[in-house]
Amino acid sequence: MVEVFKTNVQSHFDSIKLKEIIFKEFPDVQINFDLKDCDKILRTEGENIPVSQVVQLVKFHGYYCEVLE
Repeated sequence: MVEVFKTNVQSHFDSIKLKEIIFKEFPDVQINFDLKDCDKILRTEGENIPVSQVVQLVKFHGYYCEVLE
């Protein structure tokens, strides 16, 4: 299962920090960012991805995040 999120993460450093935070909560999920995309894509891959929890976690750390449809 793949889920794609639109974010406002700008820097490579911030994306690494968020990847670590998300991975700590959801260790079975593969995570990557595409900061070159205009939507600053966060892509998660795994089984049973808790979409609303990922969004809440990213927002809790001060970033915009929504599921990209």
